[in-house]
Amino acid sequence: MVQRKLFFVSALCLLLLAGFLATSLVSYFVAKDSVATQLQEQMLPLTSDNIYSEIQRDLLQPLLISSLMAHDTFVIRWVSEGEQNPQKIAEYLERIQQKYNTITAFFVSEATRNYYHPRGVLRQVDAANPDDAWYFRSRKIPAEYEVNVDYDTADRSRLSIFVNYRVLNEQGELLGVTGVGLSVASVMELIENYQERYGRKVYFVDREGEVTLHGSGFNDAMRLKNKAGLDRLFVRILTSPSASVSYNTDDGNKIYLNSRLVPEFDWYLIVEQVNDPAAQRIERALVINVLVSLVITVIVLLTAYFTLRGYQRRLEQMATQDKLTGAASRQVFDIIFSRAVKSARRRQTSVALASLDLDHFKNINDTYGHQSGDEVIRTVSAIVLACVRDTDTLCRWGGEEFLLLLEDCDLERAARVAEAIRAAVEAHEFRFGRDLVRTSVSLGVTVQHPEESLNTLVDRVDRALYSAKRDGRNRVCTLL
Repeated sequence: MVQRKLFFVSALCLLLLAGFLATSLVSYFVAKDSVATQLQEQMLPLTSDNIYSEIQRDLLQPLLISSLMAHDTFVIRWVSEGEQNPQKIAEYLERIQQKYNTITAFFVSEATRNYYHPRGVLRQVDAANPDDAWYFRSRKIPAEYEVNVDYDTADRSRLSIFVNYRVLNEQGELLGVTGVGLSVASVMELIENYQERYGRKVYFVDREGEVTLHGSGFNDAMRLKNKAGLDRLFVRILTSPSASVSYNTDDGNKIYLNSRLVPEFDWYLIVEQVNDPAAQRIERALVINVLVSLVITVIVLLTAYFTLRGYQRRLEQMATQDKLTGAASRQVFDIIFSRAVKSARRRQTSVALASLDLDHFKNINDTYGHQSGDEVIRTVSAIVLACVRDTDTLCRWGGEEFLLLLEDCDLERAARVAEAIRAAVEAHEFRFGRDLVRTSVSLGVTVQHPEESLNTLVDRVDRALYSAKRDGRNRVCTLL
């Protein structure tokens, strides 16, 4: 029984732990995968969209200014009249720069190739000069303007964002390219703001994968294909208008990366997230779930253990004790008898057995009901127990019949005990409603012979009991 209980509790423990751990792990991996997917497919693209929207907003004013300059009748007329008095265009460009607070304003003539600046003519652009490639590219573009990032002609140390707007006459002929310059500081400030707000790395790369603009805390410019773990993905990034990828670095970090092409710069905006910020919370939740599962398992196991122990005690009690009287049950009397016989054999004493039966018990049941009959049986059982020793055993053999096992007791002493029981029962009054009722018991007494079995002993004590009933009841008969 104990082994079965331990097996049941152990099996229950394993099943609970396996169930809790399986549920926790499934929830952990599902949540982790869901958050990673959300980060890669929604959060990073949203950050990229916000940055791109703000870049476009910052470019809107320079575009409007450049458009205004390209359609200004003063500029068109001045060029058409042969670019007389360069001071006039320089003053015009200076007014534009001061009025709209741009870092520069310029005009390059198609006819003379002069580069006009608020300070005057800086130089002439040359197709053979790589620094002037932007102008000759702007001449051929189908659109009205282009945006490019380049070093300022007036200050080669200053990287600027230029809006190059084509100037056309009424016949649609190219007169030159004009526009303004915007400091990359505003874009850098935007990058810093987003890096600080979201804890993500933001930078730009060109078509070759070279890092062109980045915020603080960034290493020196490098190529995407040189980044550990990204060497097999950079082609996909640089050939797609937008991409969301993830990769593992050599130091064990997982990088989530989103890219999108910024056509105004012809650069790719890159937003990186090092590891999943929600992963630690999910892992903490997993640990908490496991700890809670262990606590619940312990509570359930303790509850199951004490419940099983209680049920076991009740089952043992039900199997060993009569429910009505508390006397030993017939099922365990064999065990009690064997133990008593072995003890008597060691001590060289005798074992006596008395059989007790209530006289005319059926009349009580028929007259006063079965509940009254049960009360008589309980009371008689209590009277018997009061007359015997703690080492003696009362067993309800069936109905209103009892067996009384008397250890270390000979026939004479057993007869005296039986007589005391008979007299005590006869003297007791039962009250049923207004009636006072007395009852009696008949008893047979015998002792065990050496090596005698229980069945033989019970058969002989039953014969003694029948003799008592045959002789008029309410008496004790002995049989050796």
